[in-house]
Amino acid sequence: MEFRKVARYAGVLGALGAIALFVEPALAQQAATAPAAPPPPVPNKGDSAFMYIASVLVLMMTVPGLALFYGGLVRTKNMLSMFMQVFATLCLVAILWVLYGYSMAFTNGGSLNDFVGGFSKAFLKGVDSTTLAATFSNGVYIPEYTYIIFQMTFACITPALILGAVAERLKFSAMLVFMALWATFIYFPIAHMVWYWGGPDAFGNAAKALAAATGDAKAQAQAAYDAVMADAGISFKWGALDFAGGTVVHINAGIAGLVGALILGPRIGYGKEPMPPHSLVNCMIGAALLWVGWFGFNVGSNLEVNQFAGVPFINTFIATCAAGLSWVIVEWIIKGKPSALGMASGVVAGLVAITPACGFAGVMGSIVLGLVVSPICFFFCSAIKGALGYDDSLDVFGVHCVGGIVGALGTGLLVNPAWGGAGIADYTSKPGELVAGTYDMATQMISQAKAVGMTLVWSGIGSAILFKLVDIIIGLRPSEEKEREGLDITDHGESAYHY
Repeated sequence: MEFRKVARYAGVLGALGAIALFVEPALAQQAATAPAAPPPPVPNKGDSAFMYIASVLVLMMTVPGLALFYGGLVRTKNMLSMFMQVFATLCLVAILWVLYGYSMAFTNGGSLNDFVGGFSKAFLKGVDSTTLAATFSNGVYIPEYTYIIFQMTFACITPALILGAVAERLKFSAMLVFMALWATFIYFPIAHMVWYWGGPDAFGNAAKALAAATGDAKAQAQAAYDAVMADAGISFKWGALDFAGGTVVHINAGIAGLVGALILGPRIGYGKEPMPPHSLVNCMIGAALLWVGWFGFNVGSNLEVNQFAGVPFINTFIATCAAGLSWVIVEWIIKGKPSALGMASGVVAGLVAITPACGFAGVMGSIVLGLVVSPICFFFCSAIKGALGYDDSLDVFGVHCVGGIVGALGTGLLVNPAWGGAGIADYTSKPGELVAGTYDMATQMISQAKAVGMTLVWSGIGSAILFKLVDIIIGLRPSEEKEREGLDITDHGESAYHY
């Protein structure tokens, strides 16, 4: 009986539907022709897991990697001070990143969009577990929280690099104030200039719409296309390539370190008293942790665990090996003995140089880059530093800034497909397909040089202003007596060792 009732009701509903379609035939046509809405993109679980691991590896680069590397290079009386400064910088910048740093780096900044983002995502407004961030492949996204976390680790380690240049003579209180200002006015804008863009789908969809538009709609499509192309940082619009941070991280921090070393002046007794590293074992452990973590740094910048991820991985590996050997050989020839400190310095120089190029160079080009960067950095860390007499305590400028410049300019050469490079992705001529665009060496090298120059000027001048400002407000250096006693005791009331 119940079955008959259901069948009767179904028949009535079907008849009513047929009458409705007869009365309004447009409904039938609409139902037959309306395209189904495309499903929203769903992040791949493998990509997400890969990015979480990469983020943890970059965090490991800062603590414990950088803390041990720098801590081992200073004198015993400043070991804990160096650890504290690295840890505190990480904690401080991470908070600033989620408050407003992410928004300043990766949103549209309106009339200032060439140089800095806005505050539309300040306090992570509008971000939740459902929002997505673009990768470098059409139609592929990762959770926005995942992207925020990964980029946060970059924001944390970059200012911490500066600490090596001003080691053993910067007050903890002054360090905190400077780092907050530097992250806000230097790092967040440069990250925006170099890495902010609309993503491959925005470029591709605008190109598709322009190609399909006709008549009066052509002008509207052209305006929309131009708006999408313009929604990027100035360095990105120049066409400069920086896969994982040659300009944003290394040149940026390196030139700031040199400026800080010049403004603070040399350590008391510099050039007159021996100042050897107190623990090369800690230094070597730190360098090893940096190397392992750097795979998160460089490979993670691919944002996907796809077949292309092997390119930055093998390039990072092989360029670093070449640079480590190159530094040791040069040092062996010039000083008569290869040193552990030289090996560690060469490894870091290689990692720095390959950072911007790792996703663009070929394997053989990466070896050449590693072999070339170490002699250049060695020259700056020894001859140039000695001739000019500045006290860059742990050679931040000589390794990070100089190595970053070599890598950034080398990227413009090694991306050349004729030299085994990956070429430059073109998201507009064939939207939806990742194809290589036209490569012109002169044009690309000009773009790379402009990005390097922009970073040097913005960070160099900006850092000088910030260092001077902090010096006026609270003073940068401790008293001579406190500096001689060591910052472990005077700033923190502790000692690294008791023996």
